[in-house]
Amino acid sequence: MHWSQVSILYRRELRSALRERTIVVNGILIPIFMYPIMLWAMFTGMTFVQGINEGFVSRVAVETPPAAVHSALLDSLRARDDVELLGLAQGGAGESDGAPGASESPGADWLQALAEGDIDATVSFRPLNGDALPENFAVDVQYDRAEERSRRAEFRIRDIVSDYRTDWLASEAESRELNEADRTVFAVKVENVSTSEDIGQLLLSQMLSFFLVVMVALGCFIPSIDTTAGERERSTWETLMTVSASRASIVTAKYLYVATLGIVAGLLNVVAMMVSMGAVVRPLLAGTNDAITFTIPWLAAPVMLAGAIALALLFSAAMMILAAFARSFKDGQAMITPVYWLVFIPILLGNQTDVNLSLGSALIPIGNVTMMIRDAISGVFLWQWIAVTLLFTLTLVALLLLLARQILTFEDFLMGAFDGSFWRFAKEKLFA
Repeated sequence: MHWSQVSILYRRELRSALRERTIVVNGILIPIFMYPIMLWAMFTGMTFVQGINEGFVSRVAVETPPAAVHSALLDSLRARDDVELLGLAQGGAGESDGAPGASESPGADWLQALAEGDIDATVSFRPLNGDALPENFAVDVQYDRAEERSRRAEFRIRDIVSDYRTDWLASEAESRELNEADRTVFAVKVENVSTSEDIGQLLLSQMLSFFLVVMVALGCFIPSIDTTAGERERSTWETLMTVSASRASIVTAKYLYVATLGIVAGLLNVVAMMVSMGAVVRPLLAGTNDAITFTIPWLAAPVMLAGAIALALLFSAAMMILAAFARSFKDGQAMITPVYWLVFIPILLGNQTDVNLSLGSALIPIGNVTMMIRDAISGVFLWQWIAVTLLFTLTLVALLLLLARQILTFEDFLMGAFDGSFWRFAKEKLFA
C-alpha cells in the first residue's frame, strides 16, 4: 500500500462526495440545520400549546358549597377569569345557575358530565370537626387526569384553595395571638446548590452525547453505501479495481473518506447544537428564575474529538463491510439500516446521568464513548477509563479491518461475482 496513492484516491472520493446531493444533504446540511430548526419548532410548539391550555376557562361544578364563613373562597373562585363556576348562582351557595344536572341528583349528573367532558372538575367543601379549628374544612376535587383541561382545572382549584387556606390560618393564628414561629410545627428549607452552568452542562451532556453519536453514524451511513454499493450500481467498482493503485490503497482511501465525513457530520452537529441551544432556549427563559448558561469545559473538546474519531472509524469499517456486498444503493440501505438502529441501544445505556464511566461500562461498544463524552461535558474526566474506552473501541476497529482484509483476498467478492450478503459470505467462505 502506497500512501501517495491513498492520498490521491482520498481526494478524489471527497471531490466526488461534494458533487453528490444526497451526501451533502445528509453529511453537511442536516447536521447544521436539522437540530436548530427542530429545537426551535419544538420549543415554539410547546409555548403555543401552553398558551392554548392557559387560555382555557375551567368549568368547575360546586357540588357542596363551603360554610358561610368561607364565602370569600367562592368569591376568589368567581373572581378568576379562567374559572367558571357551575351549580351556584351569583347570590350564594346552594342555588342552581341552570347548568345541566344541577336540579336533581346533582352528584351523579356532575360525574357524568365530567366523564363526557362537559365540565372539567367538581369540587365539594365539607367541614372538619375539631376543637382547635372548629371552622376548618376539607376540599374534595374530582377531575379527569387523562384530559389536559381537567388537570389544569384541578391545579387552579388547588392553587386558589391553598392561597385562601394560608391566609385563613394566618388570620386564625393572629386571633389566638400566635406568631409564625409558634404555629409552625416543622419547617422544610430547600436550597438548590446547582448553578446555571451546572444545569446547562447537564442538558448539554445528555443531548450532545446522544446526537454526536447519532450524527457520526448518519454521516457514515450514506457515504459507506455510495462508495461501495453505489460504485457497483454505477458499474465503476470493477473499473476502479483495474487502476494501477493497489487494492489495499483503494479500500483504505474509501475507508478514510467515509470516516472523514462521519467526523465532519458529528462536529458540525455539535457546533449547531451549541449555537441553537443558546439562541433558542435562553430567550424562552428570559425574565424567569430558570436562567441557564451553556458552557463546555475546554478539556471536553479533545475528548469529544477523540470520541468522534473513534466512532467514525468504527462505524465506517462496520458499514462498509456490510454495504460492500450490496448490488445497489437500495440493497445497501437495507443491509445497513438494522445495524444503524442497533446503535441506539448502547447510546441510551450510556446516557444515564447517575452512572459515570467505569471499567465495566468502558467495555460496552458505542455506549462507552457516549458515556465518556457525557462525563467530559459535565466536567468529569476519568482519564484511566477514557483511555480504556478509546483503546477498546480502536481494538474493535482493528478487528473489523482485519476482517475486511480477509474479505479482500477473495477474487469473486472483488469482481462482483459473489451474490449474497455478508452473513452468507461469512458462512460459505470465512467459516467454511
